[in-house]
Amino acid sequence: MPTASYGNEAHKARETAESFGEDAERYDRTRPPYPDAMIERIVAASPGRDVLDVGCGTGIAARQFRAAGCAVLGVEPDARMAGFARRGGLEVEEATFEAWDPAGRTFDAVVAGTAWHWVDPVAGAVKAAEVLRPGGRLALFWHVFEPPPAMAEAHAAVFQRVMPGFPSQDRPAGSALDGYRPLFAKAADGIRDAGAFRDPEEWRYAWQRSYTRDEWLDQMPTSGVLTRLPKDTLAEVLAGVGDAIDAMGGGFTTSYVTVVITAARL
Repeated sequence: MPTASYGNEAHKARETAESFGEDAERYDRTRPPYPDAMIERIVAASPGRDVLDVGCGTGIAARQFRAAGCAVLGVEPDARMAGFARRGGLEVEEATFEAWDPAGRTFDAVVAGTAWHWVDPVAGAVKAAEVLRPGGRLALFWHVFEPPPAMAEAHAAVFQRVMPGFPSQDRPAGSALDGYRPLFAKAADGIRDAGAFRDPEEWRYAWQRSYTRDEWLDQMPTSGVLTRLPKDTLAEVLAGVGDAIDAMGGGFTTSYVTVVITAARL
């Protein structure tokens, strides 16, 4: 679910941005991959197959681009995440994207999967333009999780009970997609402000995924909010959500929309 920081200046929240590596194996195991159709479209819309993956994490998207025939270089500030990606055979350099030194290298695509909100949107777009070849593509993408109503209500009740008033759990009226609108707008505005791209486009890919109780509870601690909770508080959250899933029959199917904000280099 989106957090309040997505609409503000998440790229300055380094403590959260670099908290995901605390359990890199869990992150890689539980975070869903990206739609194959999205990967194929980004590759087809790029002039070649040299890809720079910004905030590559454990390499979830990078492995998908590699499987599509691309040569992929990752940039990742967290040494733990970078180390996991390297063990999967990926080449990764440790740095924030803003501070990373391209050393004269250029690419056909710069991509970022569920990571661009940790990058300054204007400085990041300017840097991407500098390393993209003419006609190269910047593609920024996120999963939007849209739980069934009973699951959303259960989450809200547990968080309200365990962490009353915690701002990052405020859920905006409307769909989850509405909650991500400020994030998408900020990314698109950054691309426009860079002055080096065609007007950004938005691509969407709708899909579904089923979770058992254990699968969902395994994934929950990889959330940016929950990575920073004390262990006893996290255990209470997981127990409450687990009870709710048990009451729903032990599992649920949820909808996702993967949204891409993308533009071609002039």
